[in-house]
Amino acid sequence: MKNNLSQASSHIHPTAIIDPGASIHPSVIIGPYSIVDKEVTLKEGVSIGAYVHIQGRTEICEETKIHSFCSIGDHPQSIRYSGEGTSLHIGKQNVIREHVTIHRGTVEGGGMTSIGEKGFFMVACHIAHDCRIGEGVIMANNATLGGHVSIGNFANIGGLSAVHQYVRIGQQAMIGGMSGVDSDVIPYGMVKGDRAYLAGLNVIGLKRRGFSSTDVHTLRSAYRCLFAPEGTLAERLADAATLFQGNEVVEDIVQFVSKMTERSLYLPRHW
Repeated sequence: MKNNLSQASSHIHPTAIIDPGASIHPSVIIGPYSIVDKEVTLKEGVSIGAYVHIQGRTEICEETKIHSFCSIGDHPQSIRYSGEGTSLHIGKQNVIREHVTIHRGTVEGGGMTSIGEKGFFMVACHIAHDCRIGEGVIMANNATLGGHVSIGNFANIGGLSAVHQYVRIGQQAMIGGMSGVDSDVIPYGMVKGDRAYLAGLNVIGLKRRGFSSTDVHTLRSAYRCLFAPEGTLAERLADAATLFQGNEVVEDIVQFVSKMTERSLYLPRHW
């Protein structure tokens, strides 16, 4: 629906600047001095704090809350970007805290930056162009993603971490604070360090997410199989696929490693 300021005026501060072309649900709350540009869509229950600028072809879904001083949907920081009509999609029930910046996609990267539902993005995070963020992802203060990063569901990115462009981070993975991440992180894995390394499994996170002791034990066995010092990684991957066939969590890791991209894969330090 196109905005109807007469319906929504009680929820929009008089100092806010709303382009008539924006699509705004009557329930949307917009704080003082915020700016909403013409191609923006704000769905039911969205809340925008003070001094927020939302630009471009940006869709923000139900009950997402954006706190003050954020820049959402600005041009991608790419030297090849030439003003193309790319987009940003933010799913339901996300919390986006102060000073977060999220950029639209590029044509080369598929044209869209996307964020799933129920994420929590703390103060001064940056999500670059063409990132694909899953459901329930947490990024702590000042965590930064380069372009084209993919993050699986319920992954946790520690504060002051920096993730290199094109890196994949698997679901339920944990990135320790102040880590420099330039390689792919397996699902359920944990990496840490200024030049990060694979430090094991995200056992605490798995337990918090309700994984059983049996699941954790199976993952540990698969981890030892996959990263044993004997043989090649390809051989160990085939062994794990056979030994743990039918186990969903192990198959997540096997499929992730099988789809290797231009980034390398984090391995334990003994490698």
